[in-house]
Amino acid sequence: MNSPRTSLYRDSANAKLMGVCAGIAEYTGIDKFWVRLGMVGATLLPGMGAFTIPLYFIAGFLLKKKPPYLYRDQGEEQYWQRVRQSPKRTAREIRARFRDIDRRLADVETYYVSNNPRLTAEIEELR
Repeated sequence: MNSPRTSLYRDSANAKLMGVCAGIAEYTGIDKFWVRLGMVGATLLPGMGAFTIPLYFIAGFLLKKKPPYLYRDQGEEQYWQRVRQSPKRTAREIRARFRDIDRRLADVETYYVSNNPRLTAEIEELR
């Protein structure tokens, strides 16, 4: 998965400090509030603040800034979040959609190709 849509970015547009929590929230599909609350909670735990704060700033400097037009709309953003969370499940969903479309096309084809006397009479009447 080398698509830019599957990478972790800093989300400066929704940032409070550097955009790391907003980027993690966008990447995972978890609400920004819960990611930020988890970060504050991890910082307040005894012994964890010494690791959490430097890791936050390291991530802030290492992560690339999210491109402004990475997704066309909200639906595309949600699709890529599902791909990042579970690529196999997303592939199964796409295959299921194509099977459904194929089945519906086969039904339409059967309807129009089959021997339909009423349809045949209407066509002959139009000639």
